[in-house]
Amino acid sequence: MLQPLCTEQFYPSPAADAVVQQLFPIPEAAPLPEAPDPKTCSPQEYLEYYIFPVLLPGMTELLHQAKKEKCFERKRTKFIACDFLTEWLYNHNPRRKDESFTEFFSIPFVHDWLKDHPREPLPLSFFLSEEEASVIIQAFWRGYRVRCDREVQELRQWQKQLRDEKIIFQRVEEFWARQEAKAIICAFNIATSVP
Repeated sequence: MLQPLCTEQFYPSPAADAVVQQLFPIPEAAPLPEAPDPKTCSPQEYLEYYIFPVLLPGMTELLHQAKKEKCFERKRTKFIACDFLTEWLYNHNPRRKDESFTEFFSIPFVHDWLKDHPREPLPLSFFLSEEEASVIIQAFWRGYRVRCDREVQELRQWQKQLRDEKIIFQRVEEFWARQEAKAIICAFNIATSVP
């Protein structure tokens, strides 16, 4: 029978749990037996000795990062949990102990995958701070309140009538027709005056 996985060695408990640990001391776990052969061991042994020691601390870090990104307070955030966990597991892989930190988009298999399956860009609203978002919302609200003003409504109605009557478009077309006529006359005079 396998011994239970001792998780205290992977991530420290918070300071608030110190009192609980004094009241209910955790017994010292016996040293874990030698790791089984990954090719011949059972699935349970494989999980307990090769997967969980890396995955559980990664999941803990994922939850801490999600709390920092306020994922539990908002419906939508820019935080992508799968990306974070992929980056964390790649950088904490026991086979990569001596290698430097690699960002998510620089991981070779991620780079290759995204080349063939590009992502849609995230909405701009994900990158705004709360202050920037509040300024945009307030500006929109002030603009809406101004547009509701009676005098502004009259001005907008007058502009709409001008557009509907096409007076402006007609005057612009007449202006450009006169300019083109002048250009043609000038070009004709230049062409006829050359010996």
